[in-house]
Amino acid sequence: MLAALQAPRMNAIAERWICSLRRECTDRLLITGPNHLSHVLEAYVEHYNAGRSHQGHGTGLRAPDDDPNVVPLPTPPDRVKRTRRLAGLLNDYLPAA
Repeated sequence: MLAALQAPRMNAIAERWICSLRRECTDRLLITGPNHLSHVLEAYVEHYNAGRSHQGHGTGLRAPDDDPNVVPLPTPPDRVKRTRRLAGLLNDYLPAA
């Protein structure tokens, strides 16, 4: 593993992810114990990688787990399915069948 001095961006990337986790999730919940924290973190990681769009350079508002070879077509608002996570704190939106 690289030392922090050899990879100066490593700390910045980790801090950005932790800030996103706190701002979007844990600052809005009362964590009741280690099992609850584990459940919340698993739900957020799944949402972050699959459901949340990213604005980074060259991502085209895609989530990290999106297929780069598929171009999403615009979906009419009445044909969108919302999946609620953590009692509605996190929401995933997918085209309805």
